[in-house]
Amino acid sequence: MISRLLPVLLAWQVAGSAVAATNTLSDAETQGRALAQQLLAQGPLSNLVQTATLNIRLGPGKRREIPLRIETRVSAPEWQMIYETSAPSNRVRLVVTHQPGRPNRYDFWPELPEAGSAEDRPAAILTGSQLMQPFAGSDFWVGDLGQEFFHWPQQKLVKKVIYNSRACSILESTSPDPADEGYARVVTWIDSESLGPQHAEAYDARGRKLKEFQTKELKKVNGQWQVSVLEIENDQTGTRTLLEFNLRASAASTGNAAPTGF
Repeated sequence: MISRLLPVLLAWQVAGSAVAATNTLSDAETQGRALAQQLLAQGPLSNLVQTATLNIRLGPGKRREIPLRIETRVSAPEWQMIYETSAPSNRVRLVVTHQPGRPNRYDFWPELPEAGSAEDRPAAILTGSQLMQPFAGSDFWVGDLGQEFFHWPQQKLVKKVIYNSRACSILESTSPDPADEGYARVVTWIDSESLGPQHAEAYDARGRKLKEFQTKELKKVNGQWQVSVLEIENDQTGTRTLLEFNLRASAASTGNAAPTGF
């Protein structure tokens, strides 16, 4: 499940064939697809570097903390999110490249060299079911960090509700080819003002709830939305991960607000 930064609407190009296809969709599907495209078209305004911690709860009394560096690089219309851990026994890097109107690209380094070493292995390019693997041993999967489920062709606006005193749209995303151990369906509560995901539930191919995502402490600071904690829980393994942002360090170093959403 997945990171949304400093929302700004970018141009979204829709192919003529896709426009024609919407003629056969229901109103709920047409509105759902439009909302998903709007979410995907959002990107950051400028480069940003943040620090955070993956707080992984494996069971009673079993926890693991992994320092995380998150860098945003903007080269309009493309932009990249770079996630890199720095724990001595857990050094990985993921680069998610976002391009309006095109699929995400996922470059993954599962084992980084020690700090200060010049050696670096080429990245593995992840696709399909490979995106349904944990990032750095956490409950966040690679595809979560790229909001991959918003790219699925089947999107439906279920209804509009009030959630945690905020107006939200419930978007249902259905995978066209679900993996045995991945997501088949994701239901997301989208904040109507910030367009940030507030809550999400992911289900497997058998219809069982697999994961639950929650945004903590959504605030508007200096005109921009930010959250301090993202929580994701795996109902089937009993594990939970908190992604805790160091907001003060991020704001002090860049002058920008922290990200919101996945």
